[in-house]
Formats: sequence, C-alpha cells, structure tokens
Amino acid sequence: MLKIDCHAHILPETWPSLREKYGYGGFITLDHYAPGKARMMRDDGTFFRDITENTWNPEAILADMDAHHVDVMVLCTVPVLFNYWAQPEHGVDWSKFLNNHLSGIVSKYPQRFIGLGTLPLQDLDASIRELWRCTHELGLPGVQIGSNVNGKNLDDKVFFPLWEAAEEMGAAIFVHPWEMFGADRTSKYFQQWLVGMPAETTLAITSMIFGGVFDAFPKLKVMFAHAGGSFPFTLGRINHGFHARPDLCNVYRIKEPQEYVGRFWVDSITHNQDALRFLIALLGANRIAYGTDYPFPLGDLEHGQFILDMDDLSPAIKKQLFQDSVLEFLGLDAAQFDRPRPWSVRSVEDR
Repeated sequence: MLKIDCHAHILPETWPSLREKYGYGGFITLDHYAPGKARMMRDDGTFFRDITENTWNPEAILADMDAHHVDVMVLCTVPVLFNYWAQPEHGVDWSKFLNNHLSGIVSKYPQRFIGLGTLPLQDLDASIRELWRCTHELGLPGVQIGSNVNGKNLDDKVFFPLWEAAEEMGAAIFVHPWEMFGADRTSKYFQQWLVGMPAETTLAITSMIFGGVFDAFPKLKVMFAHAGGSFPFTLGRINHGFHARPDLCNVYRIKEPQEYVGRFWVDSITHNQDALRFLIALLGANRIAYGTDYPFPLGDLEHGQFILDMDDLSPAIKKQLFQDSVLEFLGLDAAQFDRPRPWSVRSVEDR
C-alpha cells in the first residue's frame, strides 16, 4: 500500500514584487524574517499568515513525509495566490510562473510529488490553454481551482467550456474553498475557516449539482476539499428540499441530489473517526482519498494516523483511502511510484 496525500500545498520561496511588475497592488509578498520562517503579507503591509520552511522547501517537506511514512504528496498552490481578481494578462503570467515552479519540483522528485496546476480563471480561453499546457507539457494530471471565481459559482455557464475541455483531456479538477461567502460575519474567532470554508465547499458542490454540470459532463473528474465541507452532513436536507421545492431547486431538470453521490471525490480531512465512518457509509471509500492540507495548522498534521488507528476499517478499505481513490482520480498508476522506502515496510494492519 502506498500512502498518497491528495491535498497538500506549496509555494515558491521567492517571487518578484507583483505590485512593481504589474503596476497595482493587492498581491501577497513573502517576508523571510528569519531562517526557515516567513510572513505572508499583502503588499499594503497587512499581515496574512506565518509560514515555515516546509511551505516552500521540498527537502523539508520530504523530511516530514519520511518521518510520517508518506510515500507521495499531491502539491498545489496556496489558494490566496490564485489572484483571480488580477487583470487577465497578469493572471495568465502569474499562473504560468506558479505552474513552471511546481513542474520543476515534480520533475526533480517524480516518485515523491505530483502537482496540480493553477489556472487564470478570469480568462476562460487562457485557462483552457493553460490546462492543456499543464497536462500535455508540464506533466501535471490536473489543476486546483477555487470554489468561486470573483463571485461566480461553478455552475455559471461561462465555465462550461472549461468543464468540456477538462473532460476531453481527462484532467482532474480539485476544488478548494476560498473567498468564503459571509466573510463579513465570520471575521471573528477564525470562523471564516471553521464555518465559512465548509459552507463554501457545500455551495460549490450544490451549485454543480443543481446547475447540471455533472449531467452535462458525466466524465468530468472533480474532487472537493475538506471532506466535502458540510455537504455530506446536510445531504438529507438538500435532497428533501429538492422534492419540497422543485420549482426552485430543479431548474435544469436534474436527478435528485443523492443520485450524484459517486460522481465526485472528497478528501478525508474530517479530524474525526466517526465522521469518517459516516463519510465512508455515505459516499463509499472509493470516492474518499486521504489528504492532510499540509502544512497548515488546520490540516491533519499527524498524516492519517487517525485512519490507521481505526481497527474497524479493513486493510482493503485503508488501501482504498490511502492509495486507490486518488490514483483513480488522477488517472495514475501505483507502479510509477514504486521505490525503496527509507522506513521499514510494514503491512497495512501494522501501520
């Protein structure tokens, strides 16, 4: 069994001042104020987040992976760097910069890292071209996108050409919440992350269901972060509402929402064994992939230990969660990551 983390983040160690390069502000900068430590700052001087070396240095990431017996990590950018609000030509330039950086890391460590690229979603034609470049030139099996683009939900018809292109290319789409709705009411107590993110992810899922995206593009491969947010635990209400108010819910003559279970993947980040048991019962283990949100503090920084400790999960289910689900989502084969491990190989039951 491989242990493949489907959800981890990385950013470049440095980049030029985008305010100076593009001629306007609003971008994130890095202040490397001490060895192995940096502050993510907005270019108006506003503090965003403290980060450490394992956010940019692949060798530091590999050390953590080895310490926790993680074979492979799927890396993608930090969502605050999407910059969808930037002018389209600058969004294209920035996405190419991030994707070239990520591709370089994957090329250097091809048996340890998989990359998901970034798209300039403020320009759909450019996004389709960059998706093609990611999948055909850079060796990235898909991309990470935000849960909305400048306030447009993912059912907006403007995105349908992207879904069509991704379906044709077999590209994986990983949806991460960002720019959460209700931010003006959730600024205290870290609630944008605790409440806003799960709600934002649920909105992304229901928008794609009710908007007919999964019907129009039945082979589209989509995974939603953070165990699908609140969706799994409110599906009963969503399904009931579909029948109670079809005039409002069933605008595009879709099937009932519960019929779309199995049409998309989620990661395993529940931080709770009973919640994961419920998720497996609802979605099936074949649609759940172990992930961590590494290296951020809301992530599973014990790297799936809570799953390994679940004695009621069979070795086959654990293998599905740790390996098979993400490989199916990405369209990859386990054999390409086969290598000697720096730790002693143990069976699934012992891990």
